[in-house]
Amino acid sequence: MLLSNLNLLATAPGGVARLRELILTLAVQGKLVAQDPSDEPASVLLKKIRVEKDRLIAAGKIKRDKPLAEIADEEMPYPVPTGWEWSNLATIGVINPRNDASDETISSFVEMRSIPAAFSAAHTTESRPWRDIKSGFTQFAEDDVGVAKITPCFENGKSTVFKNLSNGIGAGTTELHIVRPLGCIASRYVLLFLKTPAFLADGEAVMTGSAGQKRMPRVYFESTPFPLPPLAEQSRIVTRVEELMRLCDALEVKGQLESAQHAQLVSTLLGTLTESETPEQLTENWQRIATHFDLLLDRPQAVDALEQTILQLAVRGLLVPQDPQDEPASTLLKKIRLEKDHLIAQGKIKRDKPLPPIAEDEQPFALPPGGWAWVRVADLCSMVTDGEHLTPTRCDDATQVPLVTAKNVRHEVMDYRVTDYVPQDVAEKCWQRCKPLVGDILMVSVGATLGRLCVLREPLDMVLVRSVTVLRPVHLGVSMDFLALQLMSQDSQREIWREVKQSAQPCLYLAKSAALKIALPPLPEQSRIVTRVAQLRRLCFELRQRLSASQSTQAHLAEALVDSVGSGLPVS
Repeated sequence: MLLSNLNLLATAPGGVARLRELILTLAVQGKLVAQDPSDEPASVLLKKIRVEKDRLIAAGKIKRDKPLAEIADEEMPYPVPTGWEWSNLATIGVINPRNDASDETISSFVEMRSIPAAFSAAHTTESRPWRDIKSGFTQFAEDDVGVAKITPCFENGKSTVFKNLSNGIGAGTTELHIVRPLGCIASRYVLLFLKTPAFLADGEAVMTGSAGQKRMPRVYFESTPFPLPPLAEQSRIVTRVEELMRLCDALEVKGQLESAQHAQLVSTLLGTLTESETPEQLTENWQRIATHFDLLLDRPQAVDALEQTILQLAVRGLLVPQDPQDEPASTLLKKIRLEKDHLIAQGKIKRDKPLPPIAEDEQPFALPPGGWAWVRVADLCSMVTDGEHLTPTRCDDATQVPLVTAKNVRHEVMDYRVTDYVPQDVAEKCWQRCKPLVGDILMVSVGATLGRLCVLREPLDMVLVRSVTVLRPVHLGVSMDFLALQLMSQDSQREIWREVKQSAQPCLYLAKSAALKIALPPLPEQSRIVTRVAQLRRLCFELRQRLSASQSTQAHLAEALVDSVGSGLPVS
């Protein structure tokens, strides 16, 4: 059942992780390997452990343990096979033992960051004299099993069997619980129990302390019900788990490889579209890959790549036909210049500094015939500025004016959910420099999200800070939506990041923003491009929804399979 459905589990979202959890769960429920009636039962093993403990106590090597209450029937999480026994770690081992060694003994130190979450992974060690680590740290020895007891390390499943310790002893962070199994119990069987979803979930539920630093209590670690198989079966279980975990590793690598290969395939094939120089070439290249769209567009990342390709084709003039009757961009530029001069004469804007024309070797691509022109952002805008360089006085009064920073400028939308506010009188002083208006383009100009932008569509007073640049298109010559599409395209985003000041925090200065290159079509064609892009992006959105629904269905099927296998029920 498990192996025959591996493909469904492995390809479902989070499937391999669920598969690992299922393997561990089946292992401690006795459902992963067959039982052998000839195995010495765990009840005999428990008696031998008791004898060994009494011997160690008599020799003064460990303290006498306090007897724990027997596990009642209602405390047993599930029935275990014949020959198994319910016990606990305090009964089958020594909790948080101590080591006895001379100060000069070379031992091993294991840091918390070295303790793995994966069952198959091993920790690393560094050699230190015992005198340096015997105090103030948790002690352990070869084949002891340790688990992190603090958040988030515990929830992440950080636990390990300590191996290859110098002289067989070691120490590490105090934020560990240790058990030293007795009676030849397989340490890796104990480890797989500590990594089961049930142990981690129940342990998380009883953690104590503050939200930032919770701890799993010792009483949970030592007394939670522990399913103990016969020794021989423990060995068979560990062997089987290791085999299946290697299979999971292979599935994971295969999935990562397939994902990388798929991304390369998508990039190569969609790249042929953006390399088209004419609509005829685009049609030919599109037809070549259209028959493979089901294969290509089978994951959200591929749809994202297609959407960016659509944007590239649009701003290069390959998505809609040119109309020779359209008024050319050269005429639009003259109208924009007249409008700007009119605003300058009225004192509404400052006179702009002329920028050098775009040389042929600076042009990212050849313009289509039909009235396009290469221009700079400043040629199309009556304002290119940013917000306050010194953060203005703030207040907590939500009736005052929102203070907008880079975090409020999301991809194509404004997000006002988390904002500070400035008093009205402070805002009015700030507006002498810049007051955003509907139709402005706001673009992040500082930080990791530099280049992210949106068109301001709702009338809302706001104050900007330095991290946001305002671009105000002269609307009689350029569509704000077309200019936004241009700036979001790969060509423009590459130019933006090429022009940033490289420092700890990337920064695009206003002069660089003003000089960004734009391929400007006639105004009617701008409108056709915006309309066509909107149509195609809606199709991309619908495709993502279908993929999401498909992945959700696949995940539900995988979950049902996991639950059915885990409960021992057949899958219909």
